Amino acid sequence: MSPPRAPATISDVAEIAGVSIKTVSRVFNEEPNVREETRQRVLQAVADLDYHPNIAARSLAGRKSFLIGLLYDNPCANYILGLQSGSLDRLRGEKWRLLVVPCEDSWRMGGKSTVSMVRAAGVGGVILTSPICDNAEIVNDLLAAHIPMVRIAPADNVGAGQIAPSVGMDDHSAAADITRHLIDLGHRRIAVILGDPTHSSTNERTKGFRWAMGEAGLQIDPSLVAPGLYTFESGLEAARMLLNRPDRPTAVFAQNDDMAAATIVAAGELGMAVPGELSVAGFDDSQFATTVWPRITTIRQPIRAMAQAATDALVQIMEGAGKALEHRLMPYELIVRGSTAGVPR
Repeated sequence: MSPPRAPATISDVAEIAGVSIKTVSRVFNEEPNVREETRQRVLQAVADLDYHPNIAARSLAGRKSFLIGLLYDNPCANYILGLQSGSLDRLRGEKWRLLVVPCEDSWRMGGKSTVSMVRAAGVGGVILTSPICDNAEIVNDLLAAHIPMVRIAPADNVGAGQIAPSVGMDDHSAAADITRHLIDLGHRRIAVILGDPTHSSTNERTKGFRWAMGEAGLQIDPSLVAPGLYTFESGLEAARMLLNRPDRPTAVFAQNDDMAAATIVAAGELGMAVPGELSVAGFDDSQFATTVWPRITTIRQPIRAMAQAATDALVQIMEGAGKALEHRLMPYELIVRGSTAGVPR
């Protein structure tokens, strides 16, 4: 058996095409001062040799970066996986590459340190997720450094496009819809487990919950509003507090599926049947929603679609073909499953 052939190099491409290595680099970097005939010879040599250039090296050595950074500070693995999958879907078959950058405790990060981190990584543009996209210092310093950005789910949809393009959904209306679903089932004593207070979605979902309750003429018992952090552990702690009481609620709206799944576990610990004795609703339609039993009634947030749209907008900006700044609102869907039912007698 013959040994495997060594991967082709940029020198091989240059030799086959009859040009210099510098000319090959110019073709890869899409520089305009290359004749079309030369460009085609280089591209044909690339195809014949099955050459795969090192995108990161090109970004560092050339004028143009082909790396896109996805910056996140979110404890929900399912949410981050959805964003990453959406971005990769958009970039499949393209010259662009995705670099996923965790930014824990982003509220402590300064804008200048973020700019330095982005530049050190060789990233040419960034996608900012909540709560990073609402950090004014980070956003302003990235703008001052002329680093292209697109924000996912920024706090203020009105005028968001005046800062940078953004993609999101109507958390307020979605939370109101799922609360109305519980009310329509006859529930009046409804508890809510809040999300991470540093995320703008928590505020919007809480507003939507309060709006629907007020619309139905229902009072909100302050003792049935429990703090959470969008994590399973915080949801479990909150649910135990809400359910281990004589006047417990008949329904719980957890502001994400991780905490909704934790609520079902807490109900099981107390011997409560879901939905026979307690209805549970979540938000996101993450993997958790369909891997617990009963499966969770939830809001299907278009996480992958938002990431695809954000990535597409950033690629257009980085290619110099960006449209006018805008905020794009993506549709959501109420998904009714087995975790909710009418009020028990």
